[in-house]
Amino acid sequence: MTECTCKCGSKSADPRFKELDAIIAKHREEAGALIPVLHAAQQLFGYLPREVMEYIARELNVPASEVYGVVTFYSYFSTQPIGKYKIGVCLGTACYVKGSGLLLEDLKKQLGIDVGQTTPDGLFTLEATRCIGACGLAPVIAINDQVYGRLTSKDLAAILEEYRQREGQVSPAIAG
Repeated sequence: MTECTCKCGSKSADPRFKELDAIIAKHREEAGALIPVLHAAQQLFGYLPREVMEYIARELNVPASEVYGVVTFYSYFSTQPIGKYKIGVCLGTACYVKGSGLLLEDLKKQLGIDVGQTTPDGLFTLEATRCIGACGLAPVIAINDQVYGRLTSKDLAAILEEYRQREGQVSPAIAG
């Protein structure tokens, strides 16, 4: 296993670093290697923690500040763990006029998190998004690649429950 010893002093015998080494080796000589390596690393780790960013910087021989700058500039990358199910609430004009702002507030209450946060069980991450191209179905949310339209607050509870059941979890409302 590859061991990561970063400036932060942490050490990791995480086997994913060996996979990351192969990804870096594949892209090392390419112009603009940083972004494809970051994409692959995020897919591998689920997000880009500091330790991974520092490792990539060292292995690609680029400043850590450049890696951090790219990660924080592009919205695709995350420095925090992302839930298994990423919920995007469309706040585009059509959806907002049809009540998506209220749906977002309701989701925040039902999940017990704010926009940009992940539930403690790692199941859901909540995001506010711009138009996702389903204006005729307004208001809409997307959970990963699945779009749900013409929604009400009641629909949200049922949708969340469906995802919880997929994971063998019981809704907090049912458990409490």
